[in-house]
Amino acid sequence: MSPQTRWQIKGKVELGPDGGGQLEDRRIRLLELIGTTGSISQAAKAMGMSYRAAWNAVDALRNLAGEALVVTQSGGSAGGGTRLTPAGERLVLTHRVVHEHQRRFLIGLQEQLEQADTYQLIRRLAVKTSARNQFFGTVTGIRVGSVNAEVTVTLNDHDRLVAMITMESLSELQLVPGSEVWALVKAPSVLLTTLDPGIKLSARNRLCGTVSRITRGSVNADVVIDLTGGTAVSAIITNDSLDNLQLSKGGPACAVFKAGSVILGVNA
Repeated sequence: MSPQTRWQIKGKVELGPDGGGQLEDRRIRLLELIGTTGSISQAAKAMGMSYRAAWNAVDALRNLAGEALVVTQSGGSAGGGTRLTPAGERLVLTHRVVHEHQRRFLIGLQEQLEQADTYQLIRRLAVKTSARNQFFGTVTGIRVGSVNAEVTVTLNDHDRLVAMITMESLSELQLVPGSEVWALVKAPSVLLTTLDPGIKLSARNRLCGTVSRITRGSVNADVVIDLTGGTAVSAIITNDSLDNLQLSKGGPACAVFKAGSVILGVNA
C-alpha cells in the first residue's frame, strides 16, 4: 500500500431473520418516513419512489418480519392515514441501534488499520431478484422421483407451498427436511380464484386470504392478498379477470400457482 494512499474501511451491516434475507436501508428509511409523515404517499415521494413501489417494499418487509409493520386507517378523529404498528416501530428502532454500533465499530477498526502494515478486505455478494413474491420458509417434506423432486416448504403455522425442482437442483442446493430456503414466484404466474371456484385445479399451490390492495392499470391489475399466516402474495391479472371475479378490497380470494412456477434458493 502506497504511503500516499489512505485506505478506508467500509462496511455494511445486515439485519434480517435468522438465515434469511437482509432488510435494506432504503426500505427501513421508507418505514421511518411513514412513521413521521403518517402517509405512505408522502413517504414514497420523499424517497423518490412510486406509490406502488412503496407498497411493494412494505410487503417485502412484512414477509421478512412475519407480521404487519404498517396499518392504514380512514376517517375518524385522527383523519386517516398510515402508521407503523408496534412491530414496525421496534424494527425501525432496532435498525438505528444496529447501525450506530456498526458506525462505532468501523471507527475503531479504521484507527487500527491506519497503524497496520497489511489488511484484508472481505466482500459478500448480494443477489437481488425481480420476483414479486419472495417467501422464506423451512423444508418440511421431500418426495423424490426419477427426474424431479417435490419439495414442501412451510412458511408459517398456516401457509405452505410446494415446489417441483430437478434432482440435480435438489442435490446442488443440498436440501433436506429442516433446510431454510427462499421460495420465489413471479406475480404473472399467480392465478386468482374465489374461495370456492366450483372447479378442480391441477395446480398444487392454493393460498387463501383477504384482498388487501388492488392497483388497476390500463390493461392489467396488481392484486395483493394477505394470507392467514401474516405474509402476502401478489398476482398480475387482466382487468377483465378482475371484473369477472368481482374482487374487492377486504374480500376473500385465493392465489393459485403450479409447483413448477416456484423457484427455490438458499443462502450461500
